[in-house]
Amino acid sequence: MRFWKWLYPGMGVKRWLLVIGAGVVLTSVGLTWIIDIEVLGALERSALGWLGRLLGWLPLWIAPAVGLTLGVSGLTLIGFGLRGMIRSLLEAAVPGRVENLADVVYNSQHLRKGPKVVVVGGGTGLSTMLRGLKEWTSNITAIVTMADDGGSSGRLREEMGVLPPGDIRNTLVALADTETLMEKLFQYRFETGDGLKGHSFGNLFIAAMTEITGDFEQAVRESSKVLAVRGRVLPSTLDSVTLNAEYEDGGTASGESRIPQPGRRIRRVFLTPTDPKPLDDALRALREADVIVLGPGSLYTSVLPNLLVPGISETIRRSRAVRIYVCNVMTQPGETDGYKASDHVRALIEHAGEGLVDYALIHRGRVSPALEEKYRRIGQRPVPADVRAVRSLGVEPVTRSMVSESDLVRHDAALLTVAIEDLWQAHRARDGRPGGLWLARLFPAATRRGGL
Repeated sequence: MRFWKWLYPGMGVKRWLLVIGAGVVLTSVGLTWIIDIEVLGALERSALGWLGRLLGWLPLWIAPAVGLTLGVSGLTLIGFGLRGMIRSLLEAAVPGRVENLADVVYNSQHLRKGPKVVVVGGGTGLSTMLRGLKEWTSNITAIVTMADDGGSSGRLREEMGVLPPGDIRNTLVALADTETLMEKLFQYRFETGDGLKGHSFGNLFIAAMTEITGDFEQAVRESSKVLAVRGRVLPSTLDSVTLNAEYEDGGTASGESRIPQPGRRIRRVFLTPTDPKPLDDALRALREADVIVLGPGSLYTSVLPNLLVPGISETIRRSRAVRIYVCNVMTQPGETDGYKASDHVRALIEHAGEGLVDYALIHRGRVSPALEEKYRRIGQRPVPADVRAVRSLGVEPVTRSMVSESDLVRHDAALLTVAIEDLWQAHRARDGRPGGLWLARLFPAATRRGGL
């Protein structure tokens, strides 16, 4: 019964089936003429007789020539019909993307052969990096913090009891393979409306999906399908957690949004409850990873909260993947005022233990004076690359120029991806894995831990 549905009116299939059928007939007839098999009998003799009368004589090569012409015409019709049918079916399955069919096939077939990359963090820094990584591989898993309690996420968390969707939303959009309009829709923030003002449509969508499915993880999975996400987005835990900070002056603060306080230096951050259950899929992704990237993003409120979930840092430490910490380009007021690259690495070690990362990827180069002055006025400065201090902590510093400057200073997604890919190749070469030897010849220092 299902087969006959293809013949229903308006399916856009019958016409192409007829074209393909005609092509098959012509090709078959052409073959019989070329190899001199008398299949059509009287019809074939009649055609040859007609040609003889038309030409006045009948050369020996006429039958193969006619057969070749019919065969080529038939194959052309078959190709034309198959092309039309495939386009018709694809237009129904993926509307609007038929013109980019080559890109669709490339993304589906080539990118899924890339390495398994797991990124851990949250915020805009992570989203920027993911836009570059998804052009290298589609085997991406983003493990995102669940401690957000500010803005739209905080309101939904308080009013509906759902886990904060904000960082999840940003990560989904960064990995999306959909049209720009869909991305704009998920990032749209209501500016008016009682109860709606300040909310992001994407946050409301994920919250509604959580109510429908009854499960936040399933809601994220379904939202990923809507945005055709290239990879996976996972919360680090499904437990409701609160991020807390203890300052060097002895004071404390509770709630992610309350932690950044200019003038107060953070001693440590911790979660309550202290033993949230890690997501099994997140641990599995870390165990199977070829590359693990921490950051970029707010050190104390985006990166470290994930590492405080029991099992996350332990799994990273045991991994054979190349483990990279991407250091922020600029300091962050109230979190990392006056920090150097080594201070970032030291905070990682103090919270998650030694042996967590192999490399610290640090921007090298000056920021334009105009932008540096703009950031200085709001209390931000470039993070100095004190490579000797980083190396003394047991982490190999790798410096690269990786900044994109417009009206903001942030990592350039493409340059950052190239740096991560080079480190992965160098790591493979050092371990004697296939595919990495060419990099060992080009960058011998890299195989001795660092130097790229």
